[in-house]
Amino acid sequence: MQESFWTHLQEKSVDVLMAMGTRVIYAVIVLIIGLVLIRLIMRLIRKIMDKSKTELSLRTFVESLSIAMLYAILVFVIGLTVGIKATAFMTIFGAAGIAIGLALQGSLANFAGGLLILVFKPFKIGDEVIVNGIEGEVKDINILYTRIHDWRGEVYTLPNGNVANSAVRNNSAEELRRVQVELHFSFDEDFDRLREIITTEMKKHPDVIQEKPFQLWINNFQDYYIKTSARCWCKNVEYWGVYWDIEERLKKVLEKNNIKLAIPKQDIYLPEGPRGGKQQHTIENKEQ
Repeated sequence: MQESFWTHLQEKSVDVLMAMGTRVIYAVIVLIIGLVLIRLIMRLIRKIMDKSKTELSLRTFVESLSIAMLYAILVFVIGLTVGIKATAFMTIFGAAGIAIGLALQGSLANFAGGLLILVFKPFKIGDEVIVNGIEGEVKDINILYTRIHDWRGEVYTLPNGNVANSAVRNNSAEELRRVQVELHFSFDEDFDRLREIITTEMKKHPDVIQEKPFQLWINNFQDYYIKTSARCWCKNVEYWGVYWDIEERLKKVLEKNNIKLAIPKQDIYLPEGPRGGKQQHTIENKEQ
């Protein structure tokens, strides 16, 4: 009796292992075929987007979303192959989805934010933007995050939910961009002469737009100097080269005409010294 029980148990175990082994082999085959199909489908999607000249920011979003969906389908098919019933699998999937959704509410908000970015297009990959005080070039927009590289080589990863609900300044949105250089001058300077010298020098730059105005305006009056703004226009893609070049050119032309930029200073009067009379000291703020 005892021998027949163990023999029966051994036979059943062998049958179960054989059946499980067969299912595992099938599951491995499905996994390999699925990975190959995912690669082929992604290659097809990329070709379609290449032919339709899909915008780069939309491409990265579609690719990341497609990969996530294809792998989810592959896991479902492998589960069916192993022997998990579709209804049970969907129940587990649904329960897991609810649990994951509750745990990842922020990620769902980021996903919705990514969709808003793609629909309303406040910026695209390659644009120079300022978001939440971070200034740099947009390098990537995926289903959850936007990556911005600043001018120091640092990378910022911003949740799409926050980006979609923030004020975004896009410096690359227009074809032309205004170059603006702030300059400080003494009250004693002849402003008409300053305007003539500075605007004439800006017009000499080969990359500025000659049809746009060349200006020098007074922004405001400070205690010891006049704050001015020199302005011209250039193509957006050439902005930074023109900006730095204009600053250098203005420095040289001002030196050539013996015009010095004003340094903010403050006069301090001390009490009478040992020999009588007030002592005056001038402190110049050379950080300006």
